[in-house]
Amino acid sequence: MTQKPTPSDLFKQRLRTAREMRKWSQSDLGTKAGLPPSSIAHFEAGSRKPSFDTLHRLANALEVTTDYLLGRVEEPTVAAEGDPLFRDVSKLTGNDRDLAKDFLKMLAERNAAKLEGGGK
Repeated sequence: MTQKPTPSDLFKQRLRTAREMRKWSQSDLGTKAGLPPSSIAHFEAGSRKPSFDTLHRLANALEVTTDYLLGRVEEPTVAAEGDPLFRDVSKLTGNDRDLAKDFLKMLAERNAAKLEGGGK
């Protein structure tokens, strides 16, 4: 029988997964969250737990929900209203929205091609 991971185990796994999803080093995440890289290393190792404020900063930097980091939801996506990209796109006019949509599609296709080609 498999044991269910504890919330602390889920947090450190989710933090690492979200950081790797962005292809960031611990230093990159530390810079974006305004924390020392050693704090990120401690959180991912499970030797330290973040405060509520730090959890919020990590979620914002990673653009994921705190619910994802805490293991309360499975998908790392940010709620639409909390996603800066969504907020900005929602302010655009119709023609600019189409332009932004085409640009995002081009970026997604470029990233998919890089993954297929083994590039970074």
